[in-house]
Amino acid sequence: MSETLYRPRFGEPREPVNRTDPGRALARMLDIVAGSHGRAVVFLILVGALFFLPGFFTIPPVDRDEPRFAQATKQMVETGDFVDIRYQDEVRYKKPVGIYWLQAAAVEGASALGLPRAQVRIWLYRVPSLLGAIGAVLLTYWTALTFVTRRGAVLAALMLCSCVLLGVEARLAKTDAMLLCAAVASMGALARIYVPWQRGIDNPRPSFVLPAVFWTAMAVGLLLKGPLILMFAAFAIITLVALDRSGGWLWQLRPVWGLIWTMVLVLPWFILIVLRSGESFFADSIGGDMLTKLTSGQESHGAPPGVYFLLFWVTFWPSSALAGMAAPAIWRARREPGAQFLLAWLVPSWIVFELVITKLPHYVLPLYPAIAILIAGALERRVLSRSPWVVRGAAWWFAWPAAISVAMIVIAIALTLQPAFLAWPFAAGAMIFGLFAWWLYDDNEAERSVLNAVAASWFLGVVVYGVVLPSLTPLFPSVTLARTLRSVECVGPQAAAAGYHEPSLVFMTGTSTLLTDGSGAADFLKQGSCRFALIESRQERAFAQRAEAIGLRYDMAERIDGYNFSQGRQISIAVFRSEGTR
Repeated sequence: MSETLYRPRFGEPREPVNRTDPGRALARMLDIVAGSHGRAVVFLILVGALFFLPGFFTIPPVDRDEPRFAQATKQMVETGDFVDIRYQDEVRYKKPVGIYWLQAAAVEGASALGLPRAQVRIWLYRVPSLLGAIGAVLLTYWTALTFVTRRGAVLAALMLCSCVLLGVEARLAKTDAMLLCAAVASMGALARIYVPWQRGIDNPRPSFVLPAVFWTAMAVGLLLKGPLILMFAAFAIITLVALDRSGGWLWQLRPVWGLIWTMVLVLPWFILIVLRSGESFFADSIGGDMLTKLTSGQESHGAPPGVYFLLFWVTFWPSSALAGMAAPAIWRARREPGAQFLLAWLVPSWIVFELVITKLPHYVLPLYPAIAILIAGALERRVLSRSPWVVRGAAWWFAWPAAISVAMIVIAIALTLQPAFLAWPFAAGAMIFGLFAWWLYDDNEAERSVLNAVAASWFLGVVVYGVVLPSLTPLFPSVTLARTLRSVECVGPQAAAAGYHEPSLVFMTGTSTLLTDGSGAADFLKQGSCRFALIESRQERAFAQRAEAIGLRYDMAERIDGYNFSQGRQISIAVFRSEGTR
């Protein structure tokens, strides 16, 4: 790519007047897309669909968090109670109600349109995550326009769209993709207020639009995941005020009206849930969930500081390969208006996440847009490091898709005894584009390498999500168990499960599914016809002993072998039915 005369600074986004044609197909496509905001938005929506839809409809419920969220939403739809949050008979007060309302809207909308069995189609519960992921990509573009040119903003959005972590969260019916969308909206509005002020651009009549976006995003984040979204904005604001020794720009946020608006959006549900649950909601969500994560490794997810830094190179692939090359230039530019804001968004919150004992990869996802924009700024200014040991990191563009493609095909063959031929051409595409990204890299051709790496990420996503994961039926025994119950002749089958209590089973077989032990399952089967006991092998002896003691006559309908990846072990589940049940 030829050198251009203009190198934009962070916080000074202007389009180069006479940009030379880089002479590469992907780069020429980017030139066309960056020709207008309309083209850029349409392009990013299409790219988001291409990245996030493979496997979206075909991957079964993924234990454990996804079916827990989906089952709680399903019970809201079944009961018509959209205030309380329950998983079977247990309250589920770890998170506020926002994601459940969004999922319920998707399910109810599909039912109104006539989609059969909408309540047990897991992909409907994933729709908010899909929309949140695409929305986050678009909002990253919108935010990046404050710091870089339109072309750089498209690149930053592509970096986020193609990263591994967002690809995972876009396909899970959880809070994190929507929280990312709210976080980018709030930080983008904050950036559009702060950066012009820091550069001395006076606005005598500031608009209400940016404060409205900021405070609405705050309210959405509070309803999705509680006070976490406040941390990103609060730490950034405190850091910027400390560095500038001035906070005059904060008045442009209209804090009084903004807080009132946020309370109007948030307080009604909080008041209703307190009236319903008393102190239980705050005790569970703040004391039992949030504070516990600060002091201990909740649900065996504890890890020492530095883990997020190590995971970053995988979860932000393919653009993580550029992070090391961009870091020196970003540090040199740290007091420029744009870089200062993005680092204030990124660094304080990252440090807090590293210090918190409980660690899950998706916690740092709302910080990734800041990294993408920082890298895009360094890329656009042509100031990537030329240090040989740093540049060697470009090999990661090839090493990751090669390792994951081979691993996924081997896993498919081992679990299904099938060669997974459909995955092979996509695996080859991922490795070829990753190889191109590596071989063609130099600091003047970095943009071309990034685009090849983005293409490699898409091919790899098709391998993992579109082909291999949906075919791994042994990993999803709940699907086979639910299919077995749907195929019986009797009407309204009821089930009890002993030893296998995964949330996906409850979601797929019904809210009334009894989770018990072997003895309890025998008692359940004794109570009538059209009942089925799903007995994991470790509970079969207790089931047989209790059945003999109470005179239960039963027979086996089917045995299902699989792998419980939540517990990391192989399982074998026998489906018993009361005598005479078909």
